[in-house]
Amino acid sequence: MNPIERTARRLDAFQQRHTVAAVLYGVMKKFGDDNAGVLVANLAYSAFVAVFPLLLVLVTILALVLASDPSARQRLLHSTFSEFPLVGSTLSHNIHTLKKSSSVGLAVGVLGLLWGSSSLAQSGQFTMAQVWNLEGPDRPNYLTRLMRSLGFLAVIAVGLIVTTFLAGFGTFGRHNLWLGIVGEVLAASVNVGQYLLAFRVLTPKKVPTRQLVPGALVGGIGWTILQAAGGYLVGHDLRNDSAVYGTFGIVLGLVAWLYLGVELSVYAAELNTVLARRLWPRGMVQPPLTEADQRSMAAQAIENRRRPEQRVHVGFVEEAKTQRQWLDEQQAEPEPAPTPTPPGGGAPPSSE
Repeated sequence: MNPIERTARRLDAFQQRHTVAAVLYGVMKKFGDDNAGVLVANLAYSAFVAVFPLLLVLVTILALVLASDPSARQRLLHSTFSEFPLVGSTLSHNIHTLKKSSSVGLAVGVLGLLWGSSSLAQSGQFTMAQVWNLEGPDRPNYLTRLMRSLGFLAVIAVGLIVTTFLAGFGTFGRHNLWLGIVGEVLAASVNVGQYLLAFRVLTPKKVPTRQLVPGALVGGIGWTILQAAGGYLVGHDLRNDSAVYGTFGIVLGLVAWLYLGVELSVYAAELNTVLARRLWPRGMVQPPLTEADQRSMAAQAIENRRRPEQRVHVGFVEEAKTQRQWLDEQQAEPEPAPTPTPPGGGAPPSSE
């Protein structure tokens, strides 16, 4: 065994003995098994397509409904654009510029929102199905996916409404430390609730709600920290907008921000699966395969079942020896069979 493999196996043994390290590595391993990088890219693109129509509809509706209360309208817009701390101010300027006419802006925004949110929800449902390795017969049909898309849009709308009531804490928290802390705690609670609702809407009913709670906690708290870090970065290091943003800056900044949020969400969903199915400890160096490795690989194979009458069986060979030893045995020539001895003893019969 070479020094590199010996070091890798020692590190592997360490992470398998410690639960926290084993779970974290199990989540990363599951992320790679599901080819989740492609799922994140697809979700980020769908989110990018849905953002501008959603903001355009919001600005247009607020201009119509809260025309007599500019302060309430501004608080809601501020809380909404704060979801994108790196490009929120630039987004606000561009959205206001885009909205030339309320009626036209509302019509265009609604059509774009329906198309963009439907695409986002469909991508989210496919991602959850892949994360949970759902078999073909267990995946929702088109009508079910359409209804869940509307439910996902409702979750987003409820989240925007709740953030309106939290906007005051964000404003006063700039001058009062305790109010700022309370505002962050409330924001984290709202984000956790939104994650739980989103996971519930996008994940088939076969998965119990209690198994979605750990990922919702990690996702909601992580998103709150990500927002706070982005707001701090903008307030202290990126004050000169013209030097940072621009025609390409807003696009790149928004895509990067959405990608971070989506990647956090997919990792949170993977955590749910790993904890629910106890997919740890996973092996860093193989062979041998751990029981969690075998369960994960079996789920990936069975996931490809497309019809109820189809059956998929998965088996594993015994891996008590190293891969090199196993290959050497497979390539070795079989030993010749022993010559039979005639009854009563004596010499074996001659071949002549």
